[in-house]
Amino acid sequence: MMAGGDGPRAVAGGPALHIPVLGRPAVDFLNIRDGGVYIDATFGAGGYTRTMLAVADCAVIGIDRDPSALALGQQLVEASSGRLVLFEARFAQLDRVAREAGFDAVDGVVLDLGVSSMQLDTAARGFSFRQDGPLDMRMGGKGASAADVVNAASERDLADIIFTLGEERHSRAIARAIVKAREQAPIKTTRALADVVASVMRSRPGDIHPATRSFQALRMFVNDELGELAGALAAAERVLKPAGRLVAVSFHSLEDRMVKTFLTGRSAVGGGSRHAPEVKRPAPTLRVLTKRPVTADEGEVARNPRARSAKLRAFETIDGR
Repeated sequence: MMAGGDGPRAVAGGPALHIPVLGRPAVDFLNIRDGGVYIDATFGAGGYTRTMLAVADCAVIGIDRDPSALALGQQLVEASSGRLVLFEARFAQLDRVAREAGFDAVDGVVLDLGVSSMQLDTAARGFSFRQDGPLDMRMGGKGASAADVVNAASERDLADIIFTLGEERHSRAIARAIVKAREQAPIKTTRALADVVASVMRSRPGDIHPATRSFQALRMFVNDELGELAGALAAAERVLKPAGRLVAVSFHSLEDRMVKTFLTGRSAVGGGSRHAPEVKRPAPTLRVLTKRPVTADEGEVARNPRARSAKLRAFETIDGR
């Protein structure tokens, strides 16, 4: 995420801890203006929020399901002169949160999907196979953990999770190895799971870590990330003012496909061909601002390799919907 820097209304409290992927185009597409109200639905380390507060005299509602992110954000709240409020909630609830903050409608919403760098870099959160820690992966610390799923789900269910959410073609072999390993002892740590996955995967120099897709799938399942995204897109459409804007940055093909499908379904105006009758659709409610997804340039990827898979899509609500 981008630091506020020395912008026209730079927020005191020092630079942002986190540089958001595609931070500049995200903020540009939001079209931040004085007097506007915006939702940072994935507050994280506050990079987008800090930039929005710096570029205009606006108000921001920050949402995160992770209590530790909100605790770290209190310094920014104090430095914002009353222009920032934070809520612990899932982003699918963003329209309800806006009402709780006193706003029936807002001018813009930004979604930075997936897991944050802050969560990945904290071994105790159990998101990464690169550091050993408890096999947790819960963004909000509530509900079943990844260890609960790995040690209780059937072999078939594990294979389905890993194949569907991780797009891992070796899902059956991985699920079989997990079940065999847990018969000897429960799988409780990230390293233990990574070792089990690696034991049935062949990798060559330059390949991603063998456990990458399996960890991604478990994280998405534990946190119901696709379900949350579907809810957040619908909630954003409900809460945005006419000509309000939503920007979504995704890092996974399933997330990007869901965003694209949502935008296409609500912006299409016709259908059919000379060989088939025209398809009657409801009047469009959205205007797509990104005909193709915006991606990071080489410089950003060099600074932050996570940006390599990022895709940004944006839309604007249509007056009179």
